[in-house]
Amino acid sequence: MQLRYSFRLYPNGPQRSALAQAFGCARVVYNDALRAREAARAAGEAFPKTGDMSKLLITEAKKTEERAWLGEVSSVVLQQSLRDLDTAYRNFFDGLKGKRPRMGAPRFKSRKDNRQAVRFTANARWKITTGKDLSLPKIGDVRVKWSRALPSVPSTVTVIKDAACRYFASFIVETDPETLPETDAVVGIDLGLGHFAVLSDGTKIDAPRFLRRAEKKLKREQKRLSRKARGSKNRDKARIKVARAHAQVADARREFHHQLSTRIIRDNQAIAVEDLAVKGLARTRLAKSVHDAGWSAFVTMLEYKAARYGRIFIRIGRFEPTSQVCCLCGVKDGLKPLHVRTWTCGACGAVLDRDINAAVNVAKAAGLAVSACRAQVRPVLVPAQRGEAGTHRNGQTTVVGIPSP
Repeated sequence: MQLRYSFRLYPNGPQRSALAQAFGCARVVYNDALRAREAARAAGEAFPKTGDMSKLLITEAKKTEERAWLGEVSSVVLQQSLRDLDTAYRNFFDGLKGKRPRMGAPRFKSRKDNRQAVRFTANARWKITTGKDLSLPKIGDVRVKWSRALPSVPSTVTVIKDAACRYFASFIVETDPETLPETDAVVGIDLGLGHFAVLSDGTKIDAPRFLRRAEKKLKREQKRLSRKARGSKNRDKARIKVARAHAQVADARREFHHQLSTRIIRDNQAIAVEDLAVKGLARTRLAKSVHDAGWSAFVTMLEYKAARYGRIFIRIGRFEPTSQVCCLCGVKDGLKPLHVRTWTCGACGAVLDRDINAAVNVAKAAGLAVSACRAQVRPVLVPAQRGEAGTHRNGQTTVVGIPSP
């Protein structure tokens, strides 16, 4: 499987200027190619091929006075910019055909975009030096802060500059799956806002609310930004401070997701989670809290880590009534609004915690055997059958994982 490893770069002044030139040249080639394709579409002609555009917009353009500065950067960066446009069009048309979620048509890039990136392939002859620096063509040896060793030799590296003016080197490497020691533990996870996650064994993980805790600082920096004159250097400095404040929140949230997902994957053989309608919730009054929680990123981490370490990951349908059905007797005892956090089942008389009950039902809906006494509901076994391991579909339940022997 493929994994992405990102490391912080610390270019010096001349290297930052060279990277800015590479970002600009790649952006110009991308926009020229997009303009050529849109002109062909408006004229009712076939899209020009990538090879023809490469010859016209790169090789021939370097010979002109207007585009002579394209020769000052690595040609591989410019070629990759054309491939990025091809990928953008392919994703757009696949969305129209229903092969993937819909996305907008490719748009022109601006020099004011918060994120800039260029990609170097093996043809560019980049390398990691003996001094552990990243040597890039026509840029130089850039200092890297290595936090871990790469599991294999990467073929490409993407240099990224984010809105906070931080530089990163992103490597995509091929890795072999690693099988963790087997365990009999299984877990269902109920994600929420009051608690970030409630596990079927009764564990409740508090929501860290990184964005809410940083709102005072963000408000102060955004006020300072609003007072700066547009186009001034002071406004640009204030914008970077705001971007860095947001980056700190995003980094803290990502670290929390990684630590929690790794612990859950390490301790459980099978993991079940509900497929939440995040896009729908993002349009409600809970939008800020939903964004602060970052459920989608967390579930994505669980999924790829389960595939990497030989665990079973199960995503159940969002319309399963996990919080409305008693996890002991399976009876749906009326509709319970959100403010009801504890309720008594009218059929069996069990006193149920809404979130723990939902987590147990998530595991049951996925076909995992979960004991109700582990969930601190009632000391009897939950009537659930062990489903078939592997990858299959059953109604709205999707099972993705590696079979348990």
